[in-house]
Amino acid sequence: MATPEYVPRVWNPLESLEHKSVLLLGPRQTGKSSLIRHALKGARVYNLLDSDVFLKLSRRPARMREELTAADKTVVIDEVQKLPPLLDEVQLLIEERGTRFLLTGSSARKLKRGGVNLLGGRALTATLHPFVSAEVPDLELTRVLEFGSLPAVYFSVQPADDLADYVGTYIREEIASEGLTRNVPAFSRFLEVAALCSGQQINFTNIANDAQVARTTVHEYFEILKDTLLAYELPAWQETAKRKPVQVHKFFFFDVGVARALQGGGTLRENSAEFGIAFESFMFHELRAYADYRLGRRGEMLHYWRSKSGFEVDFILSGKTAIEVKATRNVSSRDLKGLRALSEEGKMRQICVSRETERRVVDGIEILPWRLFLKRLWSDEYR
Repeated sequence: MATPEYVPRVWNPLESLEHKSVLLLGPRQTGKSSLIRHALKGARVYNLLDSDVFLKLSRRPARMREELTAADKTVVIDEVQKLPPLLDEVQLLIEERGTRFLLTGSSARKLKRGGVNLLGGRALTATLHPFVSAEVPDLELTRVLEFGSLPAVYFSVQPADDLADYVGTYIREEIASEGLTRNVPAFSRFLEVAALCSGQQINFTNIANDAQVARTTVHEYFEILKDTLLAYELPAWQETAKRKPVQVHKFFFFDVGVARALQGGGTLRENSAEFGIAFESFMFHELRAYADYRLGRRGEMLHYWRSKSGFEVDFILSGKTAIEVKATRNVSSRDLKGLRALSEEGKMRQICVSRETERRVVDGIEILPWRLFLKRLWSDEYR
């Protein structure tokens, strides 16, 4: 597949620069550079991946202030987490000159740990996800489930190789170079085990045993995944009365292709258990991106539900829409038992997303083809 020069995003955080500076976070290869080049032609850019730029500003952060002129209304600092002290200069320039900044980063961990100035609300914090279905109209489901939707991977002619390189680069650069953990081999083992658990409830003890590390270390490693935006927690829905809910969170990797690469990759067989897991992970990615882009709550509006007795619904969006995900082409009554159990708690729109080809309704539950569901989602029908 030929990589297009630029793919319009469903939500462009750069539009906010008209009013406020933006801190744009997202794992590498999510398309930040392409977005910046397209939308901010001619802007002053400080790329901290450039060793000369990094050394110049690390020696004397105030040099940026000296270099900028009155004509530099918008300034980009790429990978700002590599040099947190620059944020003091950013705040000064915002307050004294009214300069607008686009700050991009792939990790908030160093910013948090350094206790540095996080701009005190002077910048909008946004997340840029891999491509969603609304950005790729002819999206190929099998390709997404197998390789994910990172822009550089989805359009690659060698997606498996590029995905393997991405995972290797992450471990080498984000973990080793940034010093996020002292034991890279142990973290690599943890990544493989965690990938196998993507989409499941988190059991720290089991993961610690399989990864051969202490339980406390697993907690630390999960925090690294969250801070580097490679994984998200999916909290359990608690607002039920008739059936007591569990409280354990689930977690998902940010991209189904990255999770599969860490699991060992290989051909994804239709109707296999792995296919169903990948399909559910794909839907999580769409829903999480929608919550961040359209609801502005950084995932706070997305949950799952599971009762102590074992009934479960994959996702609850905004507390209004219950969504069960089934990769089957023929949804059965058994596939709807979680939605039926949740319906006892009160009125909530109920949807089963599947690979069926036509919409139908069973006992008030909408069974929707996945493309139709995603079209309605990005049209804000479930907002």
